[in-house]
Amino acid sequence: MELRHLRYLVAVADHGTVSRAAERLFVTQPGLSRQLRQLEQELGVAVFERSAGRLTLSSAGRSLVPLARDLLERVDAFGVAATYYAEGRLDRVVIGAPTVTLTDVVAPFIATLAPEDPTTDVVGADGLSTAEVLGRGADLAIGTARPAAPYRSRPLAVLPVWAYVPRDHRWARRQRVTVGDLVGEPVIGLPAAFTARQALEAAVVGAGVAGGTFVEAANGTVAQALAAAGRGVAVVSDDPRYDLVPLAVELPDRGTLSVRLLAVWDSRHVAAPTLEALSSRLSAFVCDRYGVPPA
Repeated sequence: MELRHLRYLVAVADHGTVSRAAERLFVTQPGLSRQLRQLEQELGVAVFERSAGRLTLSSAGRSLVPLARDLLERVDAFGVAATYYAEGRLDRVVIGAPTVTLTDVVAPFIATLAPEDPTTDVVGADGLSTAEVLGRGADLAIGTARPAAPYRSRPLAVLPVWAYVPRDHRWARRQRVTVGDLVGEPVIGLPAAFTARQALEAAVVGAGVAGGTFVEAANGTVAQALAAAGRGVAVVSDDPRYDLVPLAVELPDRGTLSVRLLAVWDSRHVAAPTLEALSSRLSAFVCDRYGVPPA
């Protein structure tokens, strides 16, 4: 069985008769009839019922035509994708990133893409390195660590990790707090795989402080909900929710608590130039959305 046999089957089903299908396919009617019989022999089932010189689909044929049509559409899609790859382009791109980044950065960026841009899908990457994310099938990975060759990367932006408090909190009129201040409050943070949690732990160690109460939330939205309920200070990199007040967290070196994002791709990827261009657009989008300079 060859793909042309399936095309012949679908053509006859679509056009109603062998003669009409033969005209559309630019083949002779006897030749098309022979190919259909060959298909039936290969399948071991009668696809057509023959009566008074006419062909009508059998019950098996009616079941098989949709499957043949689907298979042919997939073959055509395969050819289109191969053409894109041959030209160094992509018709579909998969971006892997931590959950917070997917929600607050990647998803809003996807909403700005034009119809001629690749169709974009995403995969979660919490707790994984960018190299691991790419190894699992992503075309572009977003993370915080710069990998070694053959991977290439582009800085996206330095995004702040905020300390969120309700508007009736005693800190609400402040613009910033210190790491030491946080240790004196119940801190609502994220699981260890999240970059905001890792940045917070590194800051606590760097400041040489210890103690305090830590409440682990499943994600940034839940952390902010708990803060809004008065259970503590949410330390996350998510966009603000629940009318909370964001406070910058000062570090001992006079910087502020933040996460440095990178876009990473494999330099051996057949569409590496396309991925690099997409990374540049993503960087510009992040900087414009958050009003921050490039990393």
